[in-house]
Amino acid sequence: MTRSIMNNALTHPAITTRLTTLKSPKPSNAPTLEDVARHAGLSPMTVSRALNNPQVVRPKTVEKVMQAVRATGYIPNALAGGLASRRSKLIAVVVPQINNNMFVDTIQALSDELALRGYHILLSVTGYSEQTEADLVATLLSRRPDGVVLTGIHHSAEMKKVIFNAAIPVVEIWDLTPTPLDMLVGFSHEKVGQATAEYLLQAGYRRPGLLWTPDRRADQRKHGLSETFKRQGITALPQIDVPLPASLALGREGLTRLFADGEFDVIVCSSDTLAQGAIMEAESRGLTVPQDIAVIGFGDLDFAASNRPAITTVSVDRRAIGQHAATLLADRIEHIPREEAIIDIGFHLVKRQSA
Repeated sequence: MTRSIMNNALTHPAITTRLTTLKSPKPSNAPTLEDVARHAGLSPMTVSRALNNPQVVRPKTVEKVMQAVRATGYIPNALAGGLASRRSKLIAVVVPQINNNMFVDTIQALSDELALRGYHILLSVTGYSEQTEADLVATLLSRRPDGVVLTGIHHSAEMKKVIFNAAIPVVEIWDLTPTPLDMLVGFSHEKVGQATAEYLLQAGYRRPGLLWTPDRRADQRKHGLSETFKRQGITALPQIDVPLPASLALGREGLTRLFADGEFDVIVCSSDTLAQGAIMEAESRGLTVPQDIAVIGFGDLDFAASNRPAITTVSVDRRAIGQHAATLLADRIEHIPREEAIIDIGFHLVKRQSA
């Protein structure tokens, strides 16, 4: 009975039509390699060679092919070309956040420099989670990138295993260690903290308060800062933690909470964004910066010099990080010998009005 009903249903005209529609999707009208060849008046083999290995084809022929590509709207199969050359021309880039000028400038410089070498980036955001980083890297590697850029030097064992098994060039950025996974471009966050504390001590500040975000690199700066203060007998460093990403509002709110813990002569902030918020909150309370209370940030973001008062901060060449990382990767991919695998770009403290 059931079988009879099913047989009748499958032979019903409406259902038959529907099944036929599902099995026979509308053919794609996307232009093909053959369409490009016909438009250019060349053989498909010549067009394929011009697209995948233009260096072995006469420039006039390559230009003729590219004109045909533009005219037909053909989208080259990058994967097919990559299989032939063993290169995808893609670089996987993993950063903790993109709503932060600190990383935006590095990403832009990285992308610009790689584009000059014929590469493009696949960008992913981890949100400061090691597990998310591991998951994203595994997914990105399935796209067969030619190289990977990772932010920081602290990764899960799972992610390290995936990276090592992939056996492709890797550059870690925004940190420093003598033992990177492969290559590295960055600076010492602990030394940034030491330099900040030394500057404040020389300027006569003895009652610091901290506005801080909970990430590893900020923690390294805090360690250098606190150890330097400790050597001068200053062990009390009241601290208010604010969530990521840092914002001006969180800087204001953080200073309000910090004031409940005592009185300070300088507020040390883990970013210029928090420093700007702290300055605004201090002035809203009738305090003058730096006469009543000083504020120092980190990063030398675009607004720091134009703020009133201008923000004393630590400057890092964010664009240089991206440029060096791109060059290291492209050179390794293209088998261009390089002597250095670790580049320390350093930093410098910028003295301005706020401290």
